Amino acid sequence: MKSIAALLVAFSLIAGMRCADADDYPTRPIRILTANSVGGTSDIFVRALAEQLQQRLGQPIIVDNRPGGNMTIAGRACADAANDGYTICLLPNETLTLNQFTIKSIPYDPEKNFEPITNAFINTQVMVVSSSLHVDSLDELAELSKAKPRSLSYSALAIPMQITIENWKKKTGADLVYVPVRGGADMVTGLLTGTTPVALVGLPNFISYIRDGTVKAIAVDSEQRSPLFPEVPTLRELGFSNLAPVYFAFVAPAGVPRPIIDRLHDAIAAIGNQPEFRKARLLDIGIVPVFDTPEHLGKYLKQERANSAKLISGSDFQAR
Repeated sequence: MKSIAALLVAFSLIAGMRCADADDYPTRPIRILTANSVGGTSDIFVRALAEQLQQRLGQPIIVDNRPGGNMTIAGRACADAANDGYTICLLPNETLTLNQFTIKSIPYDPEKNFEPITNAFINTQVMVVSSSLHVDSLDELAELSKAKPRSLSYSALAIPMQITIENWKKKTGADLVYVPVRGGADMVTGLLTGTTPVALVGLPNFISYIRDGTVKAIAVDSEQRSPLFPEVPTLRELGFSNLAPVYFAFVAPAGVPRPIIDRLHDAIAAIGNQPEFRKARLLDIGIVPVFDTPEHLGKYLKQERANSAKLISGSDFQAR
């Protein structure tokens, strides 16, 4: 009985220490790990958010970019970090729900290694074609590709975009050849010169090209049409519903105490829901803000893992 009583006292002391830690949190700088390179859409977003987060939490916020390895490098770094709340992570759909189905072995467990904080945003993807093709719709692109077999090519920066186009090709019989690119600059060059005249890309990167008529937007992958280009249909409207949305979610290493998760969630969501921040950093560049609860994000990740498994099994993509 004495030993049981001693254990109960010990557990209560540990719980009390955790509560105290959460009340005092944070007392030193916080690091935000990201899976993307400096200068990209998510990097610009997280640095703008970090400035305001620093003011709210009263501690420096350090952005730590860990690109590479199909987004697995950041995933492992996040999973291996201390679960004290001083490392949080902004990770994309590849890291959190898709890689386990497209890569034979990944160095972390996406279902067990992370605590959900909030889904920050969904990055709308847009199917664009070079204006030199003179097509105005997916149907016209499919017909043109069939009339010129093996002569049209497309590019995609990430596996989800490639799978979306390959599934569209499978359903319609479109004949486009995938051309790997090293980065966004190569993709832009291919579109502007017409050498790789089709791409599925993040809308924020191509708004100016769409507006000046250099490229034509023919579909978006969002749930609803983009307010920036309301004339462009969604892929779902056109009969393509099995998609992998490109989202960026804040998570923490597994085991971070819930009071700290709540503190982080409340601070991040408060910034993301500010009208000025929401408009300038998200809506004006075609990004869909979310900022949901940890519970909702947890359910969303579970759902997206199931969707990703279905998406990959229904495609010809082979795990690498």
